[in-house]
Amino acid sequence: MAGILSRRLDIDALRALTAIEDQGGVTRAAEVLGLSQSAVSHRIRRLEASLGCDLLDRRANAPLFTGAGRDLLARARRILGLHDEAVLSLSKSPLQGRIALGMTEDTTCTDLSRILGRFRRLHPEVSVRTRVGMSLTLQTMLAAGALDAAIVQMFRHDVRPQDLLLFREELHWVKSPDLDLPADRPVPFLSFDENCFYRRWGIDMAQDEGRLFETVFECSSAAGITAAVQAGLGVALLSSRYLKPEMEILTANLPAPPDLAYVVRRAKKPRNPALESLIAQIADEISRSGQLQIPA
Repeated sequence: MAGILSRRLDIDALRALTAIEDQGGVTRAAEVLGLSQSAVSHRIRRLEASLGCDLLDRRANAPLFTGAGRDLLARARRILGLHDEAVLSLSKSPLQGRIALGMTEDTTCTDLSRILGRFRRLHPEVSVRTRVGMSLTLQTMLAAGALDAAIVQMFRHDVRPQDLLLFREELHWVKSPDLDLPADRPVPFLSFDENCFYRRWGIDMAQDEGRLFETVFECSSAAGITAAVQAGLGVALLSSRYLKPEMEILTANLPAPPDLAYVVRRAKKPRNPALESLIAQIADEISRSGQLQIPA
């Protein structure tokens, strides 16, 4: 028992370990943590010495983590979550009020859901009402004052200086390899609904370049569009996370799509202390991991 109790899980080392997984290596983890590469490596080696096992597999072309490292990672995230929640709970000032928050469907599956859950536990007197919708719909609600803030997707060139950047993605034209696109016929277009800014940009830009699009399929979910692409029903604009190995990315005869960004955007309203606290917690999460994580 004494030997077990002498071992310690250092919080900073656990944070370095999770950053290595999130960023895919020690070098990038060091950058987002604001440390030198040697400092991150030292923290991991000190943790390995304390536990008596290797956590990183340092052989050439080997997986990043050993089996022990993979086992520790899942527990490390839970430990860090409890640690950070305890620190926030002890240092927080009482908050009351209401927050009307907009979110896109895909952002509900990111770390934001965990942050919202923690925020509600820490501030039970704050009522958070969440509206899930398309980005353009949420931006319209922001402009009308129906929301206090929204987590929305947009083109990178539309990001404002006051927006809080959450993560970036690439946008691609995709189709099934089995689908032929004769030059003398309209391009069959698989589209989200009319409030999708992909759709508006794609149709406008294609027409400017002399390509005629025909919308043959509309669906409000990425899963539906993905299935339609795989079935060979037409061409679609999809972000990187929804790409499948069997999809063909189109780079010729269509305009190159702009990069995407997810941001937190505030409405033009008087300062809301509860909202600012929530945004500060999201910003703190980004400062630690480099960006919020999204499912593969």
